[in-house]
Amino acid sequence: MSEGKMECEIDRWIGAASEVLWTLYWTVVVKRELSQKARLTIYQSIYVPILTYGHELWVMTKRTRSRIQAAEMRFLCRVSGITLRDRVRSSDIREGLGVELLLLRIERSQLRWFRHLIRTPPARLLREVFQARPTGKRPRGRPRTRWRDYISQLTWERLGVP
Repeated sequence: MSEGKMECEIDRWIGAASEVLWTLYWTVVVKRELSQKARLTIYQSIYVPILTYGHELWVMTKRTRSRIQAAEMRFLCRVSGITLRDRVRSSDIREGLGVELLLLRIERSQLRWFRHLIRTPPARLLREVFQARPTGKRPRGRPRTRWRDYISQLTWERLGVP
């Protein structure tokens, strides 16, 4: 999948998650009768799966990271009742709510998918597609970041494995 199509897909899932946020806004998110634990359960069970659907094959660019982090914090700030005027750091909000950084969760899941991919037998189509090398000329300009390059960089950063 090209970077442009991938960005559109990620934008679509962020938009769907935002739509869920506004649908649940008055009935769940800011309702003080519900405990914070109940609102965080809704965050974990509804919002996060919609936001991260298909994330195992995403190539995380700086733009994608910041958009996902912004969407995550949009929900968490509403749940905690903190506004931008309060000038509270995102890490402090997450720590106060006891929520893990969503980007770390995504990266762990991507590495888990990569381990699954490596363990598959070489004759399977999944493995053949992963090991395929396209032929022909590349277009002009900077080459797009392939998932294989992204995941090898991620394994190097997180695990120290080249």
